[in-house]
Amino acid sequence: MGALDEGHYDVELGNGVNIGGCVELGFEEEPETLAIEEAVRVLLQGLGEDFNREGLKKTPLRVAKALREGTRGYKLKVKDIVSGALFPEAGLESRAGHAGGTGGLVIVRDLDLFSYCESCLLPFQVKCHVGYVPSGQRVVGLSKLSRVAEVFAKRLQDPQRLADEICAALQHGFRPTGVAVILQCSHIHFPNFESALFDPTHKGWVKMFVKSGSGVFDDEMTDIWSDFLSLLRFRGINVEDVHSRVLDEESWCPSHTCCKIGPSDSAMVSSVNSILCSLGEDPLRKELIGTPARFVKWLMNFKNSKLDLKLNGYVSLNSNDEHLCSELNLSFWSQCEHHLLPFHGVVHIGYYSSNGFNPVRKSLLQSIVHFYGFKLQVQERLTRQIAETVSSFLGEDVMVVVEASHTCMISRGIEKFGSSTATIAVLGRFSTDPSARANFLQFIPNAFPSQG
Repeated sequence: MGALDEGHYDVELGNGVNIGGCVELGFEEEPETLAIEEAVRVLLQGLGEDFNREGLKKTPLRVAKALREGTRGYKLKVKDIVSGALFPEAGLESRAGHAGGTGGLVIVRDLDLFSYCESCLLPFQVKCHVGYVPSGQRVVGLSKLSRVAEVFAKRLQDPQRLADEICAALQHGFRPTGVAVILQCSHIHFPNFESALFDPTHKGWVKMFVKSGSGVFDDEMTDIWSDFLSLLRFRGINVEDVHSRVLDEESWCPSHTCCKIGPSDSAMVSSVNSILCSLGEDPLRKELIGTPARFVKWLMNFKNSKLDLKLNGYVSLNSNDEHLCSELNLSFWSQCEHHLLPFHGVVHIGYYSSNGFNPVRKSLLQSIVHFYGFKLQVQERLTRQIAETVSSFLGEDVMVVVEASHTCMISRGIEKFGSSTATIAVLGRFSTDPSARANFLQFIPNAFPSQG
C-alpha cells in the first residue's frame, strides 16, 4: 500500500457547519459556487441549450451544489472523526487475553459510497468492506469506519487510490494491528448514440474489485486475509476477482482514451477546468490532464441537435383492434437536465394489433427511445414523448412505462442506493380502461435491470 502523507487528509473543515455529523455548506454564498454556475452556463450554451428556459434556470446552481456535496471530502478532517471514538476493550491484544484468547478481526461490510471518477467526472458507486485487528486494547466506533471511508470517497478518485487512502487513514488514525479494505466499484458505461443503436450487446457497467492492506494485512498470503475474505464470501460477496493494485498506465474508466476536441468546444473545456479549480483540484495533476476533454466529449452526446425522426412507410393501425402487443426492456440512456447527471433504464411499450403480432420492428421502437433519450431530459417528459410518437403510427391506444436509475439519487447528498423511478404515459383506451392497463403491466418483468 502506498504511503499517505498526513497532510493529505488532515485538511481543515473550512466554512462548513457540522450538524449531526453532516456538513452543511453555505453553497450559495461561496465564490467557488458562483464560478461553477458560470461554467455550467457555458456548457449549456455549448450544447445548444438556452439556460434561461424553464427547467434549466436553476440547473447551474443545482449542478454546483451536487459537485460541492460530492467532493466535500477535501474539506473534512479524519483526525476529528476518529479521536473521540476510541473505546477501551480488555483482551484485544496480540498477546493472550483474559479468557485465554487473542485479539480478533473486526469487519464492517457493505458500506454504500459513491465517488466521482477523476478520469471523466461521472459518478461511480462503491460497496466498501473494511476490517481491522485492534491493538492497545482499543476499538473504534463502527460508524467511524464509514465516515472515514466517506471522507475519501467524496473526492475525485480512482478505485485503487480510494482503497489505499481509506486504509492508510485508518491505520494512522487509531494505530490498529492492521487494516484491510476491499472495494466493489461500478462505473456507468454510457454508449454514444451510434453504438446505442447498433450494438445491442453493450454492457452498461464496468465493475472492479480492489483491495488494500496495512500492518498484519501487508502480506496478502497471511491467514488473516483468508479470514477476512471468508467472512465476505459467507455473505455471498464474490471476491475472486480482487486486484491488489492497478498499474499506473491502466484505467478502469471506459472513457479513458485520448480524444480530440474541436476549436468550437475549447470554451467548454476551459469551463470544466474552471470547475476543477473551484472544487480545490489542480487541473494540471497528471490524472486530470485529459479529464475536461473527456467530460466534454461525453456531454456532447446530448447536444441539442436538429435531428429528424423518420417514420416513413408506417401507417396508423385501427384503434379498434383487440390483441394486446408489447415490446419490453428497450434500453435508454439520458442526461438529467436539472443536475447534468446521467440516468438510464428500460422502456416498455404496449399497444393493440389486429393480427396479434408486432407489426413493427423492435429496432424502430428502440431508435425512437434513443432519439428522445439522448437529450437533456426529465423522465416524465421522456415517457410522454415516446408515447405520443409511437401513437402516431401504432394508433391512439398506447401505454408506455419507463423504469430508470438516476445518478442524482445517490450523488448529491440523498444517497438512496438501489432506488429506481417508474413513470407511465397512457393514451386511448389505456387512459379509460383499468383492465387494459392491468393486462399490459402484468407482462413487465419483475426484476428491473438497474445494473445490466
